[in-house]
Order: sequence, then C-alpha cells, then structure tokens
Amino acid sequence: MEIKASLNNLRISPRKARLVSNLIKGMGVPKAQAQLTFLVKKPAPLILKLLNSAVANAKSNFDIQAENLYIQKIVVEAGPSLKRWLPRAMGRATPLLKRTCSIKVVLAELSPTAKKAKKTAKPEVVKPEEVLPESKKKEETVALEEKISKTKTPVSAKPYGASSESKKRIFSRQTFGNIKKMFRRKSI
Repeated sequence: MEIKASLNNLRISPRKARLVSNLIKGMGVPKAQAQLTFLVKKPAPLILKLLNSAVANAKSNFDIQAENLYIQKIVVEAGPSLKRWLPRAMGRATPLLKRTCSIKVVLAELSPTAKKAKKTAKPEVVKPEEVLPESKKKEETVALEEKISKTKTPVSAKPYGASSESKKRIFSRQTFGNIKKMFRRKSI
C-alpha cells in the first residue's frame, strides 16, 4: 500500500532540499520525524510538515499507524524559477534566478495489515406510513416560523453618533481647510 503526499512550489532551491530529503530516505517514519525535528536546515521543518501530512493520509484513508510506515521514496524536483534582476555598475543588470522545488513523498508499510472489507450501504426502503409524519412535521415547522417572524420587534433606529451624517460632520472638521494655520516644521 503506497501513501502519497506532495508539496509544490516551495521557495527553496532543489539542491538544498535534496540535502535533507536524502538524509531521511528509507528511514522509518518515527525515526525520520525525530531526525527532521532536530535538524538545523531551512527545508527540515517543511519536509517534516509534509511527512506528517502523509502520515495523516495513511491514518485517515487506510487506518495505518505511523510505526508501521517507512519512507519508500522521496523525490525533489525543480519547479518554476522566479526571474529577477540585480543592478550593477554602469547601468548594467545581472539576472537572478530564485529557484523553487516540489517534493513528493511515498510511504509504504513495513508489515502488511489486514485490509478491512468496506461495508456497502444498503438503501433504506421508506414505508408509506413513515412519509406522512414527516410532512406533518414540515407543516408544523412552517407554522412556527411564521409565528416567530410575526413576534419580532422592529429594529430600533441608530443613535445619532452611528449615522453616516455624523461621520460626514466629523470628517469635515478634520479637513485642513477648516483648521487654523499653525506653524509646522514640515508641510503636509
């Protein structure tokens, strides 16, 4: 059983990400997680997050525990490069490539677990007697909603300070035409 997870357009050069990925290739998941936790490299926490995502996929989709998994394959591929320019002497420009990468992790089981048979859901047959009470319930809920809507009080008017007129009045005080001219070191 293969469990996959991928991380695309990571803003680290693939060369630097491969240093970390080659370190954990073939390791068991708990050992790889411990290794990545204490590794002092920029891609380490990002690859750890990807590994945790793959483990979560295994638990939710296939009900496999992390202790029974190992890293079968981890591939770091180059992504699109961001092209930027660096100014140089005499009006020249030097191109810069800000590289990105994508990382793909494939986990596999150490010892195969017994596959659970998926239960097929049988459609429930509704009897005619069961349909009638539901329609009565709908009528009752509609009647309750009408009763509630009639009993609602009208919304009270906003106080003077919250209206748009007061905002205009206050804003007009802030404009510079209405203020006395005072000495300012800097012009506004």
